[in-house]
Amino acid sequence: MAKLSTTRDRPAGDIARERIPPGQVVTLKFPVLHHGSVPSIDLASWDFQVFGLVQQPLRLTYDDILALPRERVVADIHCVTGWSKLDTEWEGVKFRELVQHIDVLPQARFVEVRAEAGFTTSLPLDVIDDDDVLLAYIYDGAPLTPEHGWPLRLVVPKKYFWKSAKWVRGLEFMARDRLGFWERNGYNNSADPWKEERYA
Repeated sequence: MAKLSTTRDRPAGDIARERIPPGQVVTLKFPVLHHGSVPSIDLASWDFQVFGLVQQPLRLTYDDILALPRERVVADIHCVTGWSKLDTEWEGVKFRELVQHIDVLPQARFVEVRAEAGFTTSLPLDVIDDDDVLLAYIYDGAPLTPEHGWPLRLVVPKKYFWKSAKWVRGLEFMARDRLGFWERNGYNNSADPWKEERYA
């Protein structure tokens, strides 16, 4: 069994209102929001690919992902539509763990996240390399449901939740940024909830 450790996004003693960005309302539910239909995925043919500005491209099967050290992140998440959910619990592979298996070239500054159905988003390398960024396959102690991104989704708690792409299939390391699906359709590329960077 892969090792399991815990990371808290903020100290447990924080007052809840100090954890809620401007314009957000706390929900106890977990709303399901996405464009288009939930993809049908066959794990027998599923893979995860890392390419671009790396010394050697990497291809992982789902079993390869599950064999990597598993960690837990407890974090608040914030949707651009105005809801926040506190103390969500995710388990999976930290980006920092994954990158230990990749020789990233020094000119890489951004990462494009590739997902099913051609969806993409991008993040600066120094943002995605944060300690609470996770490639998650478990939510709240159970496997992700298809509606929430099974078999694998990115979790980037410090950004609006569209940056936490569902149904992730790979990462491209890049020298220059490239706008993703939502960013090309009017969403702010920085996506900082504390600055209310919702739309371009």
